Formats: sequence, C-alpha cells, structure tokens
Amino acid sequence: MAHLDQSQLQMINVITEALSSSDCRKLIYLCESLETDCCAELVKETLKSKVENTGDAHLFLKALISCLGRYDVLKKVYKVCRTEIEQKMQTYENIFQPFRVLMINISEEMSTEDVEEIKFLFGNTLSREKVKKSKSFLDVIVELEKLDLVSPERVDIVGKCLLDIGRVDLVKKVNCYKMSAGPSAEPLAQRQSCQAAEIKQSQPAHIARVNMVVPVHKEAACGSPMERYNLNTNPRGVCVIIDCVGNGGEMLEQTFKALHFNVSLYLFLTSDLILLSLREILRPTENHIGDAFVCCIISRGSTHRLLGTDEYGGGFAIDCIRNLFTGDACPMLAGKPKLFFIQRYNVVESNLNYVAESVEVDGFNRQPASGSIPKEADIFWSHCWTDERQLLQRKHHSVYLKALTDALHDAQRRKLNLVDVQMRVNGAIFEHNRRNPGAAYSIDVKHTLRKNLYLD
Repeated sequence: MAHLDQSQLQMINVITEALSSSDCRKLIYLCESLETDCCAELVKETLKSKVENTGDAHLFLKALISCLGRYDVLKKVYKVCRTEIEQKMQTYENIFQPFRVLMINISEEMSTEDVEEIKFLFGNTLSREKVKKSKSFLDVIVELEKLDLVSPERVDIVGKCLLDIGRVDLVKKVNCYKMSAGPSAEPLAQRQSCQAAEIKQSQPAHIARVNMVVPVHKEAACGSPMERYNLNTNPRGVCVIIDCVGNGGEMLEQTFKALHFNVSLYLFLTSDLILLSLREILRPTENHIGDAFVCCIISRGSTHRLLGTDEYGGGFAIDCIRNLFTGDACPMLAGKPKLFFIQRYNVVESNLNYVAESVEVDGFNRQPASGSIPKEADIFWSHCWTDERQLLQRKHHSVYLKALTDALHDAQRRKLNLVDVQMRVNGAIFEHNRRNPGAAYSIDVKHTLRKNLYLD
C-alpha cells in the first residue's frame, strides 16, 4: 500500500470540494460502499483509501471523475478535455464494477416521474421512511442491495421494474449487462423489450406502455416483496360489460364467469344509458360483497371521449368511467382492486358535437375516513384503440380483447399476476401491428395497484 504524497492529498481535496452532494453519493457507490451519509469527510477518506490501494492513482481518479460525468473537474485538475478522456474510455472500463456503473447510468437517465413510479413499485418492499428518503433511482437500488434483493448477479428485479414503468430503453441496457456477464444470464423479457423498442422507433403511436398514475406508498409487508390482494369471496365481485358494437362482449362474459365474477352484460346502450347503468351498479349493497370490481366497455369514441349508440351527440369523457369508482366516489370499493378494460374504435373527433357534462355519483354518502387509502389507489386501467373502419371487416374480432381473454385464461393455469397478463397482451398487439401495419392497435396502460393481483 503506497502512502499519499502532498500533491495527491491536495488533488483529492480539490476534487472533493468540486463535487455536488449527488456526485458524492455516486462516488461512494462506485467505490463499493452502501453508506448513505455521504459527508465530505467520508468522501475524502474513501478516496484516500482507494488511491493508496491502486497501482495508478491518476488513472483511478480520471476514471472516477469521468464516470461521474464531471468533465469540468477533469479539465480543472488534469488540464484535459472531454474528447481526450473519451478516446481513452476503454482503458477505464474495468476499473469499476460494471454493475455499479450501470446503476449510476440508469439513475442519470431517470426523470423525476420515473423515480416516483419506481418508489411506488417498491412501496411494500422498503419501509415508508426509506421510500421517502430516496431521492433518486440509485437511492432505491442501494436500499435493495442492503436487503440482498439486488446485486451484480441478481438484476432481474431491476429489469422488471424498468419494464413495468415502460422504460424499455433502460431494460435493454440491463439485458446487455446480463449477456456480458455470461451465458447463464438470460436477458430479462428480451423479446418484449426488443419488440417495444422496435415499435418505439418505427411506430410511436403504437407503443404499449405501462405507467403508474398516482404514487401510493404502503408500509413494508413483513419481508414479503409484495402482498397479494385477497380474492376469496364467491363470487369474487361484480363484472359489468357494456358492448355498444356487438363484438366481443359475449367472449368477455364467458371469461369473467370462468374467473368466478358475477357478470352483467349490456348491449347497444346510448351514452346516457351507459352512465345510468354504471350508476345503478353502485346502488345495490350486494354488488359490493366481493373482493374486486371489473368494468369492460367496447364502443366507438375519440381520444378523450366514448360514444354509445347515439345517432347524434358527443358521448362522455372517458375519465368519467374511472371517476365513478374511485375510493371517495364509491367507498364500498375502497381498498379493493378495480379493473377497467376499454376497447375503443376511433372516430374523427371533429365530427363530434358535445358540451361539457357533469357526472354526479350518488348511491353512497359515507366519506372515507381521514388517513384512509388514497382515492385513486387500487385501479388498473387498460385502454386500447384502433380505427373504426375495422368494424366494417367481415368477421372482425378485436385483437386486444382476444389477447386479453387468452391471457386471462392462461393466468389461471400458470398463476400469473395481472401486470404479467397485460405484458402478454402488449406482446400480442405488437406482433399484430408488425404483421398488419395498416390495421394497428394502440394501447395505454396505467395502474395504482398496491399489491399483486392474481386471478387464478
């Protein structure tokens, strides 16, 4: 172990003083520490220790500053520009653990919204205090490493959470890391990520993206990565299906009956009757003696509105459907999973004539207690659309609804959770779009589920 001379100590002081708190956090992590209190003194001592134990102190420090992206510090300390450093990047590749470099790079590419979605996903794995203190993706990874859920050899959970929030570009980076780690490391969901990336590049409107809408945090569940929703009642709950085009409703009815739901199928309703029927679902108390609620709608519509069978008029806002069943609008469903599957056939919005409507929800006057579950929690929203012209085709069947019913049947046999079911649907839509670019489907998926949902 070499002792540091005065010039090296001075250089470490200059580097430390130039780094931000975020840079210091990354530096400590690159130096293979999971310490979260990254004070200046700790950074200096860490650098001293590393430099003393390395064969080439200058090479180590240049590589470190490069990994932090602080080319201004490189120029200040070593009088070299970014271009010179990047030409020598291959020299630096093996100085730091590739896994840690990858986690820092991913963290750098995360938006604030992405981080909130990641924190939501691990709301049951990490304590509420840890989730609140986590300001970046790297902070979350450090806490997962402490629990031995993530390591250089165990990155599946990282790839899955990135896939769940729709960051397919970052999933590809995880897969590349896994492939470079050796033949035993099979890339996570390689087919889905490559497919989604291909769609993103060639057909932006057809991406199947999974988003989280409202971050809902929950205390850690006694060491369990994620709790399950209880679906023990018989029937499991109410499933209302509204089919305004006469295509797909009966298929959904059979599927949800097989999943032990009490199914009500409504055919060819006007816009007013759709809303009236959904309001009526809220009234009978027996409809809520169940552990889940499902709503399926097959209708024409536009980007923000759904139509019934009305010959004239502009229908109603799509968000009205979800708003009828939030925790505050329907307290009897608070804390229970509420699933929405919408197949929309696009019409030209400029042809619609509508005025803003006010949707009032009656049926329950009880207000949710203070500190109760957020009103937007426990919602799964899967909304697919394609051109209205497809209804004119002979023997037309919705690719989305067929893929959904197939995946739900498979979920019973293979014990898949609902997010995995949706990923299978996304894959089927991608494959259809690839083969039939002129009859493509688009899909938007959002959820605020706080637990895993299994329909087996």
